Amino acid sequence: MTLQSRLESLKERHAALEMRIAEEDQRPMPDSETLNRLKIEKLHVKEEIERLRSQVE
Repeated sequence: MTLQSRLESLKERHAALEMRIAEEDQRPMPDSETLNRLKIEKLHVKEEIERLRSQVE
């Protein structure tokens, strides 16, 4: 997998997590544990994207 394709994959994963967070948040009784887990995972993906971008520059 090339660096560019890895970045694209991570961006897609980040967007999917963002959607799942929004969906969970819109539920009548959002599960706070699920929200926290998704937000932490999204943060890790974002950090990985930034790390890879810094390698490209």
